Amino acid sequence: MSVFLIKGAQLLLSLSILVVLHELGHFIPAKIFKTRVEKFYLFFDVKFSLFKKKIGETVYGIGWLPLGGYVKIAGMIDESMDTEQMEKEPQPWEFRSKPAWQRLIIMLGGVTVNFILAIVLFIIMLAVWGTNYNTKDSVKYGYGVSKTLEGYGFQQGDKIISINDELIEDLTIPINKYLMFREVGNVKVEHSNGDIETIKLPEDIGTQLFEAGDLPALEPRFPFKVDSVVPDLPGAKAGLLANDKIVAINGKPVNYFFDLAYGLKNRDGEKINLQVERDNNNFEIEIIPNEENKIGFQPMPTDLDYIEFNNKDYSLSESVSGGFSQAYWEVKDYLAQFKYIFTKKGASQIGGFAAIGQMFPPVWNWQAFWYLTAFLSIMLGVLNLLPIPALDGGHVTFLLYEMVSGRKPGDKFMEYAQMVGFFILIALVLFANGNDIYKAIFG
Repeated sequence: MSVFLIKGAQLLLSLSILVVLHELGHFIPAKIFKTRVEKFYLFFDVKFSLFKKKIGETVYGIGWLPLGGYVKIAGMIDESMDTEQMEKEPQPWEFRSKPAWQRLIIMLGGVTVNFILAIVLFIIMLAVWGTNYNTKDSVKYGYGVSKTLEGYGFQQGDKIISINDELIEDLTIPINKYLMFREVGNVKVEHSNGDIETIKLPEDIGTQLFEAGDLPALEPRFPFKVDSVVPDLPGAKAGLLANDKIVAINGKPVNYFFDLAYGLKNRDGEKINLQVERDNNNFEIEIIPNEENKIGFQPMPTDLDYIEFNNKDYSLSESVSGGFSQAYWEVKDYLAQFKYIFTKKGASQIGGFAAIGQMFPPVWNWQAFWYLTAFLSIMLGVLNLLPIPALDGGHVTFLLYEMVSGRKPGDKFMEYAQMVGFFILIALVLFANGNDIYKAIFG
């Protein structure tokens, strides 16, 4: 099976689980409060359905457009824009006839399930697989360091001892997460010559790294050779072959893969000269990297022990506390990303379904699948809470206004707000997936 199909299958299964459970979060409280649910759909049934069956008062179905799903609740202005129903007298079983607090619970049900699902998955994952972690000395060749961090005193080959004066014996959480999403005042490092230094960092170090494109800012170094070359990209066009060893870039030695990445990003001019070793012969090739500073090949580590992982097992009680803790930090780190998204550079990096699909591994891995499903559940929960009409957060905003002011927004206002919100969402979906298409065409 091709990598595309494996990634696509994982994405489809993950989204299907998330959509069904999210909609159940609305469906169950609606039923508890005796509110009629007319439809429960996985995916959208524009014009026709792949499957549908009416059970009781609800039609359950699967649509053909895999962009989410929905429950159609009677007496509610939603994406169906069923204004004809709203012109009739309110009925006791309709959403609009229920007290505001019940409507609020119904609207918050979906995101509540998203966050609960993430916590449960993290608990199960810790109980089943534990965690893989590495210590300072597990990173055999130290870290490759971005140019921005070099400016603050980091050196190539550094190893991390402590962050904010807290000894780091367990590097389960990547150092890059600390730098990008959390407050890092100082980092103590051991340089490759054995010297130890405490480096102070500014509050905006994450923003500096993001604007400079220095991500990841720290990356484990490993010796390498060319494993495979991507057809039609600069490397292949210049004559680079599998099993080649790149020994220098623009005259500077390349001992580790990070040396090459650093040289590509920080080069002078468009072209680069690579010194390549092939069959005990050295020669130079000239390449113009693509817009992402890549030449198009997969590296193969020549020392598979360049990084060592240890496994930590968890008891049931440790899994529960660890699962809650992991969910908390995943939400906090995800929220921290918004300060980068709302910039010109950040907007250009927003991705759609293709970008999400690329997050999944090229081979089926249940541990990775469930982690990504938990992460996507958090992402879905957070995004649905945004106060945009047509999202759960938009409905919640209007309900909170009603509960505080005692005044219910008019049906016409809600219709127009829903239409505006719907067009905003469509624009965002088109923009995100348009970014994916642009990157696929132009690299």
